[in-house]
Amino acid sequence: MKLTADYHTHTVYSHGKGSILENALMAKDRGLKEIGISDHGFSHPAFGLTKRKLPKMREECDRATKETGVKVLLGIESNIIGVDGSVDLKEKFYDNFDIFLAGLHKCVLFKPLSAVTLFYPDLFASLFKKKKVSKSLTARNTKAFINVIKKNPVDVITHINFGCYTDPVEVAKVAADYGTYIELNAKKVHLTDQELYEVGKTGVNFVISSDAHSPNRVAEISLVEKMIERVDIDKSRIMNIDGRLPDFRFKRFKEKV
Repeated sequence: MKLTADYHTHTVYSHGKGSILENALMAKDRGLKEIGISDHGFSHPAFGLTKRKLPKMREECDRATKETGVKVLLGIESNIIGVDGSVDLKEKFYDNFDIFLAGLHKCVLFKPLSAVTLFYPDLFASLFKKKKVSKSLTARNTKAFINVIKKNPVDVITHINFGCYTDPVEVAKVAADYGTYIELNAKKVHLTDQELYEVGKTGVNFVISSDAHSPNRVAEISLVEKMIERVDIDKSRIMNIDGRLPDFRFKRFKEKV
């Protein structure tokens, strides 16, 4: 299994340590065809993207593409900010980006009341390592992810169930229907083996991502490789390995508008 593209990497524009060019150079060194620069969304007060820097990021992506021969895509790891499916990437900013990732993170600027329903219960459960999470919390989070997929042309749902509690099978069913990929994140364990097996049975497609926060971790996917050795996943449904590239929903959406 050889990675073709890594669509979830961070730079100094949010929470990463390297530049766009440094990530691209590592992608070239590791034989990738494409790389996504997917820094944290606007509503993250500490590590979020700044709208005024988007033109500079685009310029750096284009320059890195020319210098490395690796296609460098400007993306965003948008934050889920409401149970209603709201995210912090609004349509008026779509033209700035090539790929659209979305995930649930702590300490972002949620919509009113959503911090109470999404953030604080998850934080409490994580801090106290609760073995059983309430059905209502799981249902709310699941609803949030499903609404995000239905209401936004999201390419990839990132690290589902990391720091949050959902029914990933129900999310995966909707993702399969809408053409959104489920990420297999190689930076942190976010699905148990049993959850991954059940998600795989839904027919959803996957992408593997490094979630690199430094250039030396670009294309580092050993955590996922070990998981796939344990879990019977159809590798033909992992769309960024062995020469394959995904058919991204966001691109198709923008072409129709």
